[in-house]
Amino acid sequence: MTFLHIETPLIESGAMSVPGGQSVWLKMEAMQPPGSFKIRGVGFACETYLARGATRFLCASGGNAGIAAAYAGRRLGVPVVVVVPETTTERARQLIRRERAELIVHGASFQEANALAESMVAPGDAFIHPFDDPLLWQGHAGMIDEVARTGLVPDAVVLSVGGGGLLCGVLEGMHRNGWTDVPVVAVETAGADSYAQALAAGRTVELPRIDSIATSLGARRVAERAFDWSQQHVVRSVVVSDFAAVAACMRFMDEHRVVVEPACGAALAVAGGAHPSLAGCKNVLVIVCGGVTATVAQLQKWAS
Repeated sequence: MTFLHIETPLIESGAMSVPGGQSVWLKMEAMQPPGSFKIRGVGFACETYLARGATRFLCASGGNAGIAAAYAGRRLGVPVVVVVPETTTERARQLIRRERAELIVHGASFQEANALAESMVAPGDAFIHPFDDPLLWQGHAGMIDEVARTGLVPDAVVLSVGGGGLLCGVLEGMHRNGWTDVPVVAVETAGADSYAQALAAGRTVELPRIDSIATSLGARRVAERAFDWSQQHVVRSVVVSDFAAVAACMRFMDEHRVVVEPACGAALAVAGGAHPSLAGCKNVLVIVCGGVTATVAQLQKWAS
């Protein structure tokens, strides 16, 4: 068995907690080998498809899922093709190439890159979706199993939402561990808030474009399953500014010596202060989803 992901640390944040009040617990998915939580679900999907006979992996991604697929393919000895949109950072492109995957840049958005990747699927190929596949959710759910084994039962779980894959996986893990009454605070940046707009409309909607620097949250439409979960579980939607997300990344870098991208900073922006969505919560679990498509220099440039 090839272990593609690791069991990540769960730490109490002294900087983000309030002494005698709210404790903030960080599930450090930024510590995964490819740099984000994505390897849990992507890795599980790749292993499953390989066992079913796949001889090549195809993936469309804004960055982190493609990096995870490329990493999984290299570790498993399977060739990988990753299609990314033009908005994908040069750093993400470099990291995909470093894992020896074939990289194709196509289209102005994830939707266009995804359409090309799907059109390329041939017999023997497995298509690795970045967020909309039950195998992904099953893999991501393992992070909640790890938290549950420590005995911590939080009063709320805070996470960032892009296409909804992390949300679906976390909720799957919460329900199989009996956390059915623990609310989820789902955070997005303005301009990439397809989940918030879906909840407001009562159905999934497609954004005309992504107007946020948090390109990893740049799914113009969330997975249907992510919306369905909002009808079965308490999900509190929060939208923050790009500025707040970047500021949270900078604070996190100073306080925890870990670099994450603005897509992750969105969740940190809510968990790092007395946000109304967390009122009355004694223990808050934050999924530090990570992301490696932003550098320190890029964060500093955005912050200034």
